[in-house]
Amino acid sequence: MRSIIQTMFLRRALPLLFLAAPVFAATPHRPGDIVVEHGTVRSETGASVPYEIGTLYVPENRHKPGSRLIGIGFARIRGTRPTGAPPVFWLPGGPGVSVLGVLTDHDGTATARLRSWLTYGVVGDLVVIEQRGYTRRGDMLTAKSAAIPLDRPASVHAEVESMRAQARAAVAANPDKDLSGYDIGEFAADVDDLRRALGYDKISLFGGSFGSQWSLAVMRLHPDIVARAVLSSVEPLNNGYDMPSHVFAALQRIACDADRDPSLAPYLPPGGMMEAVRALHRRFAGAPVRVQVRNAAGQASTVVLGAEDLQLALLSHTQESEQWPAFILSLYHRHYDDWAREVLADRQAGTTTLIGPLADSSLGVTAAREQQLRTDPAVELLGTWNFEANIASAADWPTRDMGDALRVPVESPIPVVFVHGDWDTSTPIENTLGLLPYFPNGRAILVHRASHDGTFYQLRESPAAKAAIYAFLRTGKMDNLPVDVTLPVPKFELPSFAPPANRSEGG
Repeated sequence: MRSIIQTMFLRRALPLLFLAAPVFAATPHRPGDIVVEHGTVRSETGASVPYEIGTLYVPENRHKPGSRLIGIGFARIRGTRPTGAPPVFWLPGGPGVSVLGVLTDHDGTATARLRSWLTYGVVGDLVVIEQRGYTRRGDMLTAKSAAIPLDRPASVHAEVESMRAQARAAVAANPDKDLSGYDIGEFAADVDDLRRALGYDKISLFGGSFGSQWSLAVMRLHPDIVARAVLSSVEPLNNGYDMPSHVFAALQRIACDADRDPSLAPYLPPGGMMEAVRALHRRFAGAPVRVQVRNAAGQASTVVLGAEDLQLALLSHTQESEQWPAFILSLYHRHYDDWAREVLADRQAGTTTLIGPLADSSLGVTAAREQQLRTDPAVELLGTWNFEANIASAADWPTRDMGDALRVPVESPIPVVFVHGDWDTSTPIENTLGLLPYFPNGRAILVHRASHDGTFYQLRESPAAKAAIYAFLRTGKMDNLPVDVTLPVPKFELPSFAPPANRSEGG
């Protein structure tokens, strides 16, 4: 559900100023050219590992002759030995994630990701490609946005108007760029151009979340170049906006374990976690609440929180499953301060990325899926935050409509391993279950209690499954792949206050 994450940023009011993207001098490069630099990194064992980092030059819009060239960053780490396997092209999620800092930064996130990248050496070459419009070696299409008022509840209607204004301002503020060139078809063509520039015939794809959707676009538009793929936290081409009932089902599965946790028991109302959710829905449907909090500078502010704020909170506070029960139970028992401080920070001026709404508005959904989204029974509890603003503003963004022929799944012979957690509230597991029948050579690994995580993190409790994934990427064989994996019940975070004497007082 990347769209709701984008919405949380894009809901701020009309941008004040667009941030300057890198300025490139006129270049003699042609479409498909690459410029490569060489470096080394240290593995965990202290070995020196060489890598290449470079820039791929592509047209900003391949459908327009004479389109300006833009740069897209990439990196390649060669396999530890020749295996004959196709290279693994690793497509990052987001969209709006730049990853090549892994090779130069030294923080914990970079170190962990580099450690993961180096494990692909047993398969063959690893190629990482960044996203057009959000790459350190090209444009970073971002915008500054103004703060939104604190004295009224959030609303989807205001979000719609904000995103429509955002689209118009983006076009006006970037006259030197062709923003119509940032659709999923162009993203897929970038992968094909890099494959060709690096001299590969076939490639394997590895992607999670938006990286899985990007991979599915490559498989649909350039099927002959893909040998196989591993996709996690899967986002089909017609599922950029998640079905509310599928998200709600994931919350129910989290609640099932939370209801059995002895440490949470003193906080639970009769009926458990989902009754707490329903009670909050009834409470905020009656009237908003006003919460006075202090910002980072110690200044007091009053934040007004209403029914649609609660819907947004139910969606946005589910990324860390271990923390979600404590958040809900705190609200149930009328402890709103932490939530209000988060809303206060979220409504301040900030920076947004543009490639997310550019890509989403272009891909959209079929009319049939939009009808299902709007009539889904869980809309009453979760609202239409996940799709309303994107659909309403689609005509204001300049990217082309990709059409239903791309959105609707078709049968594909490409071997694919899908890895998906049933606690994933961002791309629900139903995404994989609905897509699997279209891949007769596909296999799914369902991971109980896994959230919106990458493949190998979801399989962290199953070394044999991880080894089987590497073997699949190397050989194409699906031997030893499990059907499911079960993670242990996590240690749920507790509310920050003592258990109340009366557990029904929140209702």
